[in-house]
Amino acid sequence: MKTNIGIPDKNRQQTADILSIVLADEHVLYMKTRNAHWNVRGRDFHAMHLFFESQYKELEGVIDEVAERIKSIGYDAPGSLAAMLKLTKLKELSGDDRDSVTFIKALLADHETLTRELRKMAEKCQDLGDDGSNDFLIGLLQIHEKMAWMLRASLE
Repeated sequence: MKTNIGIPDKNRQQTADILSIVLADEHVLYMKTRNAHWNVRGRDFHAMHLFFESQYKELEGVIDEVAERIKSIGYDAPGSLAAMLKLTKLKELSGDDRDSVTFIKALLADHETLTRELRKMAEKCQDLGDDGSNDFLIGLLQIHEKMAWMLRASLE
């Protein structure tokens, strides 16, 4: 059945493309955060293990919301890791350092990158006449700002 929500098909497609990139970025960040949770070492292991767990659980919810937003505007969400890796702008973590500071710095950089990108994407969705996706992306950038703040505070 055709989606008729007051946004032209061409604009909805562009919004779905934007949201697919967001979904891919969220998946990569989720996996990097899970990696930190699983593999962190050091004297602060227990505290950081729990901290990273709280962050990946937050991202897990975000991932589902992004996929559902894509569906709500009438398109299928990318559903394979191969598709995610083609769409993402983030890089997987490399190196053998497993201390909390290394993980925190890498995750902080990604959250800040996503925040900057989400601002641009939200503006683009507004230009496309999709106020719902604009609002949705602004909500996501606020989540990433808060998560970045918590990571940044852990470095001070």
